[in-house]
Amino acid sequence: MKNTLPILLFSLILILVLTTYSYAQTETWEQGLKAKNTRKNTRNCQTYPVGPMPPMHYGRFLIDRMEYVFTGEEKKVFSYEATGWYGGDYQRIWLEAEGEHDSGSSKGGETERLDVMYGRLISPFWNLRAGAGYKGTYGPDSDERFFGVIGLKGLAPFVFEVDTNLRVSNRGEVLLDFEAEYDIWITQKIALQPRLDASFSFNRIQSMGIGPGFDNLALGARLRYEISRKFAPYLGVSWQTMTGGSRDMARREGEPRDVTRFFAGIRLWF
Repeated sequence: MKNTLPILLFSLILILVLTTYSYAQTETWEQGLKAKNTRKNTRNCQTYPVGPMPPMHYGRFLIDRMEYVFTGEEKKVFSYEATGWYGGDYQRIWLEAEGEHDSGSSKGGETERLDVMYGRLISPFWNLRAGAGYKGTYGPDSDERFFGVIGLKGLAPFVFEVDTNLRVSNRGEVLLDFEAEYDIWITQKIALQPRLDASFSFNRIQSMGIGPGFDNLALGARLRYEISRKFAPYLGVSWQTMTGGSRDMARREGEPRDVTRFFAGIRLWF
């Protein structure tokens, strides 16, 4: 027993030493692994997350209306509306054109608007735009105006597409126009598009047949079939009227004040 006690004490001391040494080595290994992972993560942080991407610019050109109009008179009226823009998500340059041409008579036609504007996104669904515009008639009785334009374009609640502008001409005349449309999808390829157009003048522009009041108020609908998203033929009907001074001027000149028009056309974009 006396010989066994020193052996037991020596064994306990040796076990304690080996355990302490093993724990110290394990702790050192874990600290080294942690430091290695830290260095690796530090290197990764230098490449991720990546820096901000440069601004992306892109564009689109949409011919919303290119149609032949049936008015019930001896007229061959071609009507059009086109919109193009180029820029990014927040800032864009806009080009918009709308008008009609009568190829069945010598009256010529009208450029209802030709606008070049700068637009800025002011909310997720609205662009504030400002720029310069042109409005004129051509033919025997031609006249023209240049405008400063400011307006809003975007999506109203229930996804109504709205475009409204205030115009001040180089002669001090003030005009206001408003346009709203909505797509009702009947199938994945067939859509019905009700549309409201209104233009209001605060002044009389005799040479253009515009008087104080609504010189144009139109309700219409187009039924289109999208062969593809970029190409869609359509049929439609609209009813147009005028009020105030414009109606009085049309009556004196023997022009119709209320007109129902049928049309066929195509819509395309690229």
